Amino acid sequence: MPLKIVPDNTNIGFVKLRYFAFALTLLLTLGSIGLLATRGLNLGVDFVGGLTMEVAFPVAPPLDRLRGEVRGLGVGDVSLQEFGSPKNILIRLPLPPGDQTAVQKVVAKVQSDLKGKYGNVSFRRTESVSGKVSQELIHKGALAVLLSMAAVALFTWFRFEWHFGVSTVVALVHDVTVTLGFFALTHLEFDLNVVAAILTIIGYSLNDKVVIDDRIRENLRKYRQMDIGPIIDLSVNETLPRTVMTSLAMITALTAMLLLGPDVIFGFTAAMLLGIVVGTYSSIFVSSSLLIALGVKPKIEPLAKKAGPSINVERARR
Repeated sequence: MPLKIVPDNTNIGFVKLRYFAFALTLLLTLGSIGLLATRGLNLGVDFVGGLTMEVAFPVAPPLDRLRGEVRGLGVGDVSLQEFGSPKNILIRLPLPPGDQTAVQKVVAKVQSDLKGKYGNVSFRRTESVSGKVSQELIHKGALAVLLSMAAVALFTWFRFEWHFGVSTVVALVHDVTVTLGFFALTHLEFDLNVVAAILTIIGYSLNDKVVIDDRIRENLRKYRQMDIGPIIDLSVNETLPRTVMTSLAMITALTAMLLLGPDVIFGFTAAMLLGIVVGTYSSIFVSSSLLIALGVKPKIEPLAKKAGPSINVERARR
């Protein structure tokens, strides 16, 4: 027998929960904005520029001592962060003046010192980004997110009606803001991988919302005498098995990647996992029920009037 997570003919009253969902959505959005304003994002080297080295130590060193040792090399201000485990440390340094040769000298100096003091030290990756490039990446990353949101609004507006476009964009703004708030809260490194995850979240959420919106529009034409609330409940329940199964499949794969995958994609996977959960919630509880507040109603059109002209034309031909 096929596995059914959601039974057939479900009849859950999602519309009745809309005020609770709206309040929770507002709370999460405002809380995320507050975190972004107070704590900010832990921007990676992609966005702030500088030199980053990921170092694996045989034994976890005290961060204060390690910071003092690296600063004593005369390489500038030092920022340290545990990455995945206490033994893996991200060392961030400002770029030295000069060309790539000067960067390589700083890298060699730090590597030689740490290997001499801690023995079997492994340097997993080294990255350097100039300040000019990092500013360009910030602008292009923000532009990519904003343009994708605008494209979503236009697509849903022309595909359905403006009401659907507004409800979809509101839900997507919530999804993206909560994801950013999570990174502000946890201070996980925010780099280009996370931007890619946010764009992927927008695409996934859009796909889920379009499926539900299309079913709502279909049922608006099919059940012309039914109120908008029952139509939305019917539409969400009809698409619920597809929504739940798709989300669970994604969550299962992402959880495995989060627990077993390499540290370099940890931020990407965490953003994707949170985005799938939040996006599924907003598709079911927020985006669809928001159509009621926007004034969407069934289009009551007498079928006899539509059929009349075609019948008269046929009689005239005879």
